[in-house]
Amino acid sequence: MLDHVGIQVRDVEASVSFYLNVFAPLGFAEAMRFPAGDSFAVGLAGSSGTPDFWVGGTGSPETREIHIAFTAPDRAAVDAVHEAAVKHGVEVLHEPREWPEYHPGYYAVFLRDLDGHNVEAVCHG
Repeated sequence: MLDHVGIQVRDVEASVSFYLNVFAPLGFAEAMRFPAGDSFAVGLAGSSGTPDFWVGGTGSPETREIHIAFTAPDRAAVDAVHEAAVKHGVEVLHEPREWPEYHPGYYAVFLRDLDGHNVEAVCHG
């Protein structure tokens, strides 16, 4: 259903660094970057190499929380995202665990990004 997702952030470089460091266990890498106004738009890719997740600048503060869940290949990758988040001082909303209320096998960690958004790494194993 979705081709790609883009979010606007206060500090593009800091946010790109956040996503590359914390979600490195999921294979995140910078795939594209181009000027956009006074800032940049940066496309991040997972193992496919396709920039499916975009980060760009905004001229105003975000007033609503966004929730984004990134696919992890297995529980070890979810745990590795959690470890990277803790290492980088990221706020952990919910530590990795199974969420049976969603469905059996739903294993996820929930984090707060630099702009206050709820970001998740999840596997459905």
